[in-house]
Amino acid sequence: MRGLFTVAALLVATSVSAADKQLLWGDTHLHTHNSFDAITIGNRTIGPAEAYRYAKGEPVVHPYHRARVQIGEPLDFLVVSDHAEYLGTVRYIYENGVPTEGLGVFETLAAWFSSAVITFGIETKYGPLVFGSRLPVAEDPKIAGERIIEEGMPMGGLPPMPDVERSVWQEITNAADAANEPGEFTALIGWEWSSNAGGVNMHRIVITDSGAETAQQYQPFSFLNSPFPEDLWAWLEKTSASTQADFIAIPHNSNISKGYMFDKRTLRGEDFSPEYIALRAKWETVTEVTQIKGDSETHPTLSPDDEFADFETFDFYIQQDETPYVVAPGDYVRSGLRAGLEVQQALGDNPFQFGLIGSSDAHSGLAGAEEDNFHGKFAADSTPESKQGLVDLGDRRTPVGWDMAAAGLAAVWAEENTREAIMRALKRREVYATSGPRIGVRFFAGYEYGEGILDSAEFYAEAAAGGVPMGGELAARGDTAPEFLLIAEKEADGANLDRVQIVKGWVDEDGTSYEQVFDVVWTGERVPDENGDLPGVGSTVNIDNASYANTIGAARLQARWQDPDFNAEQHAFYYARVLEIPTPRHSLYDAVAMGEPLPAEVPATVQDRAYTSPIWYRPQ
Repeated sequence: MRGLFTVAALLVATSVSAADKQLLWGDTHLHTHNSFDAITIGNRTIGPAEAYRYAKGEPVVHPYHRARVQIGEPLDFLVVSDHAEYLGTVRYIYENGVPTEGLGVFETLAAWFSSAVITFGIETKYGPLVFGSRLPVAEDPKIAGERIIEEGMPMGGLPPMPDVERSVWQEITNAADAANEPGEFTALIGWEWSSNAGGVNMHRIVITDSGAETAQQYQPFSFLNSPFPEDLWAWLEKTSASTQADFIAIPHNSNISKGYMFDKRTLRGEDFSPEYIALRAKWETVTEVTQIKGDSETHPTLSPDDEFADFETFDFYIQQDETPYVVAPGDYVRSGLRAGLEVQQALGDNPFQFGLIGSSDAHSGLAGAEEDNFHGKFAADSTPESKQGLVDLGDRRTPVGWDMAAAGLAAVWAEENTREAIMRALKRREVYATSGPRIGVRFFAGYEYGEGILDSAEFYAEAAAGGVPMGGELAARGDTAPEFLLIAEKEADGANLDRVQIVKGWVDEDGTSYEQVFDVVWTGERVPDENGDLPGVGSTVNIDNASYANTIGAARLQARWQDPDFNAEQHAFYYARVLEIPTPRHSLYDAVAMGEPLPAEVPATVQDRAYTSPIWYRPQ
């Protein structure tokens, strides 16, 4: 549905830069050989230093097939976010052997056996089986989590190695400082807190704006310290106070959280308290909405009227045993934003008022999300043959490389390319996600904008003066409906754009939330049907040679829009979704390279997209 203001689609790309902000592209979620799963499944050689070199555009040697590889377009920033659990210990054991000093006979034998199994997995194609044997079994996460706090979680007979973990953390933080070039390239320090009690994915990426000297005052908080998010936030609160460092915790892969990531009760099964909501809102201002293990915006079961809801759906849990995938509202970002409005209506505060970014979660040490230059999630998933599966598991259903998405990227509007400026942008939520392409997006809401604002050379200043950018909260102005300003531009050498949509969520006086997707501006002469549905843009993808043509779509789309169903008394959120025309998926590039047809169950094309952070409307 078109809004109440004029829209325009232009065929020539222009700039959306702002005098006081620059658009930076990065990856906040990347693993190297210091992560236990990364080294077990093929990455023996890419550490933090090599990861930063690759992100900056330098060639490196691939850790699995040993060919020279290079990112297509360098990044502006990168976070090496290795798992805090057993940080660097598997690499140490592989390179140096398992330490047995102080162990008894039986403990030594167990450690040697575990070391032999790990080495076997690293040096053969059976690494995924070794890693899988260390995963939890499906059970109640509260019970599993409390057991971990009380008893710990030994890693298959391996002894604790705190000295190794401290040494590796120093290596990681020093590498970040060495790679950091303020104004040119930002290397942020971070890690992953990999809570997975009972097979419930509650993972967070933790990022700090500090340097190595400050970061080395602590050891990263891990899942083994506690698998409960509120304990992580309490640690962040305490550590920030003692070091003066700032932090942000970024949830990811809510799509496989079994309904817990955005549940309206805590993982311990307790009602939200004001303190819980305040801590979550303080430390989790951003959520990762799209990455290699699938897209977490929404699901067809939750958004049956959204024709684009079924995008890079990933339905495999991270656990030993195989259980059916069950969709729950707490799994997806859109229903999580709706739940936030419902909690706010009931308790007065919103625990889920977060912005959106994308990042890769690559375990090869090779950042980026280029469909035609995709190196897989794990290093061993990097060739067309290996993406079809390393080991034949018979009827057991496990993910392979073609189940993964070549995604995503974090887009940040920051004053400068520095640690502090990027952190400020993440804190104020002036960020957005893409599933890979560098689609430039501006999104504002406000009142009484001038008629020529979309084409103004002072767009940012004028838009900000009359309202708020993505991630902001807009206060009511009487009964006046806010105006939304949208400018979207395609990647310079990428695919044209199909359409721009606005996704709205709102809550009524009874505390029930709803959603609606509006087609705001699109390309061509398409006309919505009697149900308001817009015909598809078509496809130029050539399945035979994995190519496409920009003969459909547009390089730029812009719109000035008002909600035709606006209710001044209802809390609401609005975010923009920008869709590209269809292009070849990495699976099609692989099939064409092998000279073989792509299996019917594997997608050949993808309609990549961008998601802005929401703007929240607050009634008087």
